[in-house]
Amino acid sequence: MGSPEERLEELGLALPEVVAPLASYVPAVRSGGHVYISGQVPMVDGAPAGTGKVGAEVTLERAAELARICALNAIAALKSEVGELSSVRRIVKITGFVASDPSFTGHPKVVNGASDLIGEVFGEAGVHARSAVGVAALPLDVPVEVEMIAEVG
Repeated sequence: MGSPEERLEELGLALPEVVAPLASYVPAVRSGGHVYISGQVPMVDGAPAGTGKVGAEVTLERAAELARICALNAIAALKSEVGELSSVRRIVKITGFVASDPSFTGHPKVVNGASDLIGEVFGEAGVHARSAVGVAALPLDVPVEVEMIAEVG
């Protein structure tokens, strides 16, 4: 199946520059055999790729696309910490935060955008635990944010 970097290339994806922190934190921290990736928002070329609330201004389908961008940014942050993505033994957990209209209940389907990309890139090592949480608002008015924990060797 090839390395995660090869899978990214097959998918036609290039890892972006690591998104600069929006406050007082770092994009990734390694502790023992785990790397904790800070919440990643759907930034593309230094700007949000979308804003608004899911179920109001943002469709579920667009929110899932934005979650995929968040996951790509998380992979970039992971690679910046570990060097080669082939050192990832497993993606342990993803947490997705969805800024949504109070009546919206499709949070898991939004976060599937991130989970599906992780599976495409990491294969069996990308099978992970997950939470999908609805929130009132996110930084920069983005609709979705994704954080990730990876085990590395």
